[in-house]
Amino acid sequence: MGLTQPNIELHTANAFGQSRPFHVTRLESKYPVSRVPKSQALYSRALQLIPGGTQLVSRRPSRYAAGVSPAYFARAKGARFWDVDGHEYIDWVSGIGAIILGYCDEVVDDAVREQISRGTMTSVNHELEIELAEELCRTISCAEMVRYAKCGGEACAVAVRIARGVTGRDKILFCGYHGWHDWYLAANLAEEASLNAHLFPGIEPIGVPAALKGTAIPFPYGDLTTLATLLDDHRGEVAAIIMEPLRSELPPEGYLAGVRKLCDERGVVLIFDEVSSGFRTRLGGVQELVGVTPDMAVFAKAISNGYPMAAVVGKRAVMEPSGRMFISSTYWSDTIGLRAALTTIQELRRRNVPAQLEKVGNEIIRRMNEVAAKTGLPVKCGGLPTHPLLAFQTDNPATKAKLTTLYIQEMAKRGCHGYAAFYLNAAQSSAEVEQTAAAAQEVFGLMKVGLDSNRLDELLECEPAQDAFRRLVR
Repeated sequence: MGLTQPNIELHTANAFGQSRPFHVTRLESKYPVSRVPKSQALYSRALQLIPGGTQLVSRRPSRYAAGVSPAYFARAKGARFWDVDGHEYIDWVSGIGAIILGYCDEVVDDAVREQISRGTMTSVNHELEIELAEELCRTISCAEMVRYAKCGGEACAVAVRIARGVTGRDKILFCGYHGWHDWYLAANLAEEASLNAHLFPGIEPIGVPAALKGTAIPFPYGDLTTLATLLDDHRGEVAAIIMEPLRSELPPEGYLAGVRKLCDERGVVLIFDEVSSGFRTRLGGVQELVGVTPDMAVFAKAISNGYPMAAVVGKRAVMEPSGRMFISSTYWSDTIGLRAALTTIQELRRRNVPAQLEKVGNEIIRRMNEVAAKTGLPVKCGGLPTHPLLAFQTDNPATKAKLTTLYIQEMAKRGCHGYAAFYLNAAQSSAEVEQTAAAAQEVFGLMKVGLDSNRLDELLECEPAQDAFRRLVR
């Protein structure tokens, strides 16, 4: 591969604020050879066998810096993983939120191994099913009865089915992302493509029955007036409001209490989707943090530290009628998921993990803002300490996409895997924060130079990352 132009020399600051040259080589190809060739080769194989290449959209290479970020891991431990090309990374995505104690947590894994030795599935039930339900009811304010599932989207579908069954109504009002099932994607049968504002745009409701049109209706977060109008427009037809109560920022004062009041006045079931937020801010979930108790809540991801498990919990008056509904699956009560979830919750309590995450998150926010101030890069780190995020201060969407991708790209080179956000787990500590801040010192400096000299395109070694889920809930 021959050179077409001489090297371009930019200058950026190192971790000590000293200027150093940074060389950008222009090649005949738009982008240089991948730094993760084994990952790329595996992904090419996957595309021939797996529609879309991955089972989860958030794991597609296009969500990161394709060709620079890793696409396949070989092993993981604690706060880190190692990719198939031999690179080591701090994982600031924490298994897309499924890891809360750290990878290969010895207490959880030992408990699972012991359970496997005694059996994972028979033709009758296991006491663990009751023990986990009792633990959930002790821990979560709204929990008086429990149903299980294996993943968040599936659990949301169960919750919606229960709400429809107990109210005898069909329509669902929603805010946020709640999975891939027909009840939810039905929102995109409407001409205005209702999901565009809730996640990444362009999702076609292919395969979703047209008869479901008008049964799932979105509402904007933080706007009680619009929600009340929707409830009035569909009076007597709405079974439930399902919503992410928060993600990266606290809700407006009184907002969730106002949603609760509207539901009470109109006989609507209130469901909190805590698939992503559950157990991180408080052990009892967001409902404990904000002091608002829903009728049902959905938990998955962090509930079992990486083992497949989910739960729908709720008040007895709503949950008990579901015993007459056909909601049934063989693997919902396998003992691996039950044991992993029970042990994880017990360890979260014993280690006081929510407080630990808050401490590390505050440290990340402080250090990243210090680095931003030193380098002059227009970026602010904020949000809840349990889920900090970087906000690049530009009104140009194309520039923001380039800055985000350049950040992901250059941080990956320095052993930090993630988005322009941080999903915390208990294995991350001050050591990971220090390594990340040192890397950001160099990366922010490079980004500042590229931005000021209008050379962001020359620094990118991949196509701009596709938008991650754009949620109304922040």
